[in-house]
Amino acid sequence: MSTYLDRIGAGLVINRPDVFGFDYLPEVLIGRDEIQVQLASIFSNIAHPNGTSRAVITGPVGSGKTAVAKVFCNDVIKHYSDKRNIKSVYVNCRNAATSSRVMQAIVQKLDPGHPDRGLGLGELLTSLKRMIRGSNSHLIVTLDEVDHLFRQSGDGIIYQLMRIDEDSDTTGSLSLIMISQEQVLDLLENAVISRIGRTNHIRMPPYDKKGLYQIAEQRRKLALVTGTCPDEILELISESAEPSGDARQAIELLEGAAKRAEAAGRSLIEAKDVQKTVITLPSNVDSMNIDTLSAHHMLILIGICRRLKREESVTSGEAEKLYHVACEEYEVEPKGHTTFWKHLKKLSQENIISTKTTNAEVGRGRTQYISMPHMLPSDVSRRLETLIPGKIKKY
Repeated sequence: MSTYLDRIGAGLVINRPDVFGFDYLPEVLIGRDEIQVQLASIFSNIAHPNGTSRAVITGPVGSGKTAVAKVFCNDVIKHYSDKRNIKSVYVNCRNAATSSRVMQAIVQKLDPGHPDRGLGLGELLTSLKRMIRGSNSHLIVTLDEVDHLFRQSGDGIIYQLMRIDEDSDTTGSLSLIMISQEQVLDLLENAVISRIGRTNHIRMPPYDKKGLYQIAEQRRKLALVTGTCPDEILELISESAEPSGDARQAIELLEGAAKRAEAAGRSLIEAKDVQKTVITLPSNVDSMNIDTLSAHHMLILIGICRRLKREESVTSGEAEKLYHVACEEYEVEPKGHTTFWKHLKKLSQENIISTKTTNAEVGRGRTQYISMPHMLPSDVSRRLETLIPGKIKKY
């Protein structure tokens, strides 16, 4: 009997694995209220029987561009269900990078039985017109990663879609949303830009640490068994994903950590589960500037790492004591308090450690907590043990 398979679907930590899926769409989008209002404002014409709108959404990976567009289309269809028959079609141009393939995708999503071969672009466009008018509907077309289409086939199909009502008695047939990581307006001809409107461009920023924490918190509530993921784990995840601002990275870290805990037979996610997941990302110990650090930076860091093998964080005061212990071990005279703080700041600036200042638990004042969300402390410690002796000889 393959007992190792018993871990599959055990449910020790993960309750709803679908919540981690790339296509999962939460009902509430974190930190994108202003963007949603901006998009709704651009689409204000859609409330009128013959109104159409166009929007371009750009931003870095994981900033929520696709989610914002999909949620908007779902919401607007429901909101105006008693006023207008609105339909939506989503096409990822990475998978359909030519004008013909985009048109085929649009037509087949409206009519799965429509022939998928043998029709030219003009015939597909005619079919689309007939479908929209036959159902007396308004169609919102979302073209994701549209820069792939522009590079492969240019912007001709965009111009044709926006002119779909010309030479006919109907108006208000089709609205358009284009999504890209790049500023794609620069790739378009002036005639197309004129029809889209430069003011209909929405730029989405990357998520900050607070937003990433809230996204991880939302997925924890939806996907994990209650009590399996402490808040400290969400802190580690948000700290790790902060440099990229990528929501997808935060979600993947939470999923990966949860799977590691389950694989170990535990019903509680620990810091090491996050750290072991983080090292699979580009920002791991192999890509950090560990080797170029000075001897005293390394001595500070090895003291921190040794404590973080057992704890999720260490205070700056404890870190200084651990630094002195490491100096004694390697028979090196420790630097003063001010120099220690300068070195600690550099380690933070290099993104090797993460620092957070909070109110002291006892008495007055503030306490700085140090964690290592981007790397596994045990890996860094082993690397430092091989590097420090050579650095001290040169020192």
